[in-house]
Amino acid sequence: MRFGRRHDADEVGRTAPCRIAAIDIGTVTARMLIAEVHEGRVHELARRTVITQLGEGLTSTGLLSAEAMLRTTEAVGSFAEEASLEDARLAAVATSASRDASNGEAFLTMLASVGTQPEIISGDREAYLSFLGATYGFTGEGILVADLGGGSTELVLGAVVNGERRIDKAESIDVGSKRVTELFLHGDPPVGEELAEARRWIDAQLAPYFESLPARPHELHALAGTATSLSAIDQELIVYDPRRVHGSRVSAAKLREIRERLAALSLAERKEVVGLEPARAGVIVAGALVLEAILALAKLPETVVSEHDLLYGIVLDAAGC
Repeated sequence: MRFGRRHDADEVGRTAPCRIAAIDIGTVTARMLIAEVHEGRVHELARRTVITQLGEGLTSTGLLSAEAMLRTTEAVGSFAEEASLEDARLAAVATSASRDASNGEAFLTMLASVGTQPEIISGDREAYLSFLGATYGFTGEGILVADLGGGSTELVLGAVVNGERRIDKAESIDVGSKRVTELFLHGDPPVGEELAEARRWIDAQLAPYFESLPARPHELHALAGTATSLSAIDQELIVYDPRRVHGSRVSAAKLREIRERLAALSLAERKEVVGLEPARAGVIVAGALVLEAILALAKLPETVVSEHDLLYGIVLDAAGC
């Protein structure tokens, strides 16, 4: 698939600036990026992230719980209020948990009550938007993007050449940090066999994608909270700094070292780890396992960690850039 840039021109050769509030309602987090886009350039105005655990219990029940929906609705409502104050146009999507839940439409009704009407997007659509965001500012062939979510992981191999994006292979796979945690990691800390069983399952789910690739990836760009948290842990960031995280690299050896250290800690101890947001401590081991598996299957020695992710993709797509 090949995608070029689109422009909504107010006069020949120029486009009008637009202000977008992109909202991503995920399995673990609800996030917002307010940005102004002009001539294809993104200027960030504000970022917000709230860990709401929307997908809590979804693996076993098939339902979004009332408590989780309320937490998430409150967070998204606060996002909508801020977007209104910034005079930004809302562009909201809901992903894996909302796709999978049998009461996803009821959740949309709750969100409408706080002035937000997100689209529950398909895995393919999520993969495209993640690639669009992750490759902002990049050119080259063989770029593998991994958007590591709580309920699913989007894998996209493609290229950016002469301003055009080409997607060679995209797939959304139901492997995510929350899902793996609920399926396999029950101990506190998880025991060795739980970790081994989880890794075997992750490999089995992801391997067909890599076996069907038309070419080997040249570089991996890892997105979302798992990847940025692991970079922050690696750098021992007492205060999270997106400028230090974006474009940082984590080797396969360092990733394994961090994962082994985290897996040996209890949940309470993990919450004290420098660089890790306490609310993410319950799912970070599973997330690290997923990223480890991707690196191994891609036969790459390291990953680039990116702050340009699905939110950037939503902004660029909504602005027509």
